[in-house]
Amino acid sequence: MSKYLVAALYKFVRLDDQAALRAPLMQYCEARGVKGTLLLAPEGINGTIAGPSAGIHAVLAHLRADPRLAGLSHKESWTDEMPFYRMKVKLKREIVTMGVQDIQPASMAGAYVDPAHWNRLVDDPQVVVVDVRNDYEVSIGSFAGAVNPHTSSFSEFPEWVRRQSQPGGVLSGKSRVAMFCTGGIRCEKSTAYLRTQGFDQVYHLEGGILKYLESIAPEDSRWQGECFVFDERVSVVHGLARGSYDLCRACRQPVSEQDKRSEFYVEGVSCPHCHDRHDDARRQRFAERQKQVDLARGRGRRHVGVPVAYAADRVPGGQD
Repeated sequence: MSKYLVAALYKFVRLDDQAALRAPLMQYCEARGVKGTLLLAPEGINGTIAGPSAGIHAVLAHLRADPRLAGLSHKESWTDEMPFYRMKVKLKREIVTMGVQDIQPASMAGAYVDPAHWNRLVDDPQVVVVDVRNDYEVSIGSFAGAVNPHTSSFSEFPEWVRRQSQPGGVLSGKSRVAMFCTGGIRCEKSTAYLRTQGFDQVYHLEGGILKYLESIAPEDSRWQGECFVFDERVSVVHGLARGSYDLCRACRQPVSEQDKRSEFYVEGVSCPHCHDRHDDARRQRFAERQKQVDLARGRGRRHVGVPVAYAADRVPGGQD
């Protein structure tokens, strides 16, 4: 049995007192040996925390004791190593950054479609299926036939919608749009945004790709490839078994076994995705960090400069 329970959580809900919540929540987590990152914003809460099972469940119960967070969504996984070094509770303008004011996912998100009914929806040729994740995530796996917006950050999504709504765009003249992401949080916000732009039949995959891969048998699946995740597994396949990708510590993108055979791959320093992005000074810093990692590994320890998991605000948030 693994030692630490990891919980990825989020909820869109109005939190006008986010600043007042910060310090008590931080103290509550620290007192129970829980570490990680939680984001608080006027639009809700998002994050990933890890710790002993009793501590994680106590924090979740504490959050849900607030009537506004009673319906808090979370997903659990286990790990042998503590993936975080400290507890952080951050105040943000958004729990997943789109950069558009007055989006209200709590009341405006599209219709949920559970995994059992997702295949029927995406098989309909009248439905435009959009993967709202970042391009490097889409590159290792997606649903068959899904549109890749080729965005490098979620904040680019509104501009993509604007362009693709013009004549000739993939959204032009379309009324039915189905969207999906890793755990659901980006879809709640993106479907709410589409509804503000006049799309009236908007759907999203409830529980995200992770719930689909957990629920749907491979022989019935429309999923192709692997799913990038923001934790130490890097990628997962059906049944949420760990996938085949590792992580480039220089650019944080997934690398395949083929990538690692490239002349541009140097562990901890560069990969085919980023070899031309770093100057000599950064490469030297990365090389020195990797040297320390290798020394720590040789002593049976983990170097503090290379966290196993990634902060909740790295891209979409703890759960996504």
